[in-house]
Amino acid sequence: MATKKVYNVEPREEGYAVIADGGKKASALTRTQAEGIAEARRLNPTAKPNVARVEQTQGGGPDKYRKNKD
Repeated sequence: MATKKVYNVEPREEGYAVIADGGKKASALTRTQAEGIAEARRLNPTAKPNVARVEQTQGGGPDKYRKNKD
């Protein structure tokens, strides 16, 4: 069943966590970012998940989130 929640995909030591926006616990843990995005879409197919950036910016660290464009 779909939900109205928006999910965030964040890196963890063991892979990626899928967390509801504003949530504290992971709804799912995945090995890859792509699997995390797929799980977030499965949980809510009508919303695009927010994906934590892992690339370094000119400021020295990653931005917090980007919208998945797919």
